[in-house]
Order: sequence, then C-alpha cells, then structure tokens
Amino acid sequence: MNQITVTEALTAFEPWLEPTAAELDAIDAEMPLLTAEADLLDAYVTVMDRPATELDVRRIRRARRRVLAARRDLANRTAAGNELPEVGA
Repeated sequence: MNQITVTEALTAFEPWLEPTAAELDAIDAEMPLLTAEADLLDAYVTVMDRPATELDVRRIRRARRRVLAARRDLANRTAAGNELPEVGA
C-alpha cells in the first residue's frame, strides 16, 4: 500500500498552481458582482421553504437591483477602456 505523508501532501502544490496577480486582479474587479449575486442567492434560499413575506419580496427586489447595478458597473468599466486584467487559460 502506497501511503503519502502529511509533509508530502502539503508540499505537493507547486507555486505555479497559485493564482497569478492578473487572476487575482480579475477576481478583485468582479468581487462586487460576486457579492451581489451571493446576496441574491441568499435571499432566494431564505424563502425556499416558506411563502415569501412582503419583507422577503423587498429583500429579493433590492438584491436583484444590486446585481443589475454591479453588472452595469462592470460592463461600463470594460467598455470605457478600463479593461479587466487579462487572464491566461
């Protein structure tokens, strides 16, 4: 039986497996959209097992607006020439 030690498992990841600076910059640029989408998902999950109250409806509506605003801001930033950092495949 071939066993791997903890040290081998921890050192198995080479530095090239880490995200590059460009990838981190791209994630950082998209973070407002990611956060808004997570908030919207959270609002939907809250009402999955019960009828939505008026407060829930407002929360979902506000979350949708935040997602749309974040998408608009990201698209405008890209269209205005403030391109997102290039990320290699």
